[in-house]
Amino acid sequence: MTRFRRKLPLPSPSARQKPKRNAERSRKLILRAATAEFANKGFDGGRIDEIARRSGVNKNLIYYYFGSKDRLIIAVMERIYEDMRARQNDLSVVGLEPEAGMRALVEHSFDHFASTPELLTLMSNENLHRAEHIRKSRKIRSLYNPLMTALRSLLERGAAQEIFRTDVDAVDLYISITGLSYFYLANRFTLGFIFGQNLVTPNRLRQRRKHVATLVLDYLKNRAPKS
Repeated sequence: MTRFRRKLPLPSPSARQKPKRNAERSRKLILRAATAEFANKGFDGGRIDEIARRSGVNKNLIYYYFGSKDRLIIAVMERIYEDMRARQNDLSVVGLEPEAGMRALVEHSFDHFASTPELLTLMSNENLHRAEHIRKSRKIRSLYNPLMTALRSLLERGAAQEIFRTDVDAVDLYISITGLSYFYLANRFTLGFIFGQNLVTPNRLRQRRKHVATLVLDYLKNRAPKS
């Protein structure tokens, strides 16, 4: 006598994807909580127990996804840099005229620093650790390749059109763009106290944003004297 085994129905596509969706959601919750924890307390002061509490995710699951505290801070820094690169939107500036593209790149950089205060403290803390964690990342350095390609393209086209000076190093320029934004915002409390101003009101931020873009463009449009 042939026995028929009752076939169980296959899980629906949505059911099969649910664990993946839950895993992605858990990772996002962990990274968000870890970003806040490390930004507030630094790497040394940050605690996995507190990250678990903040995220509502089991502590063991944090180690399952990230392996260690070191690997978690690397993931946090990668996410921060990815967000920054997305905000600067390299591809959108490549098609613009050189002056408009450079202004957009400067303004996008400033806006991201201004809207992401945790970025300021995380980068400061990573410098205290001499880039110990981001050195272990396989992706952060490569994230800057599109940016530098876009920046060099703007400089080359601007020089060819005799709008920009020809002696500009792209790395030096980007460090200056970042420094003009980063220093102002990272030191907003001490500078605000010294000068008796709130440096992060909407009007003050707009003023600084315009100031930074004007400084960069005035430098680029100021032809270097021939030696």
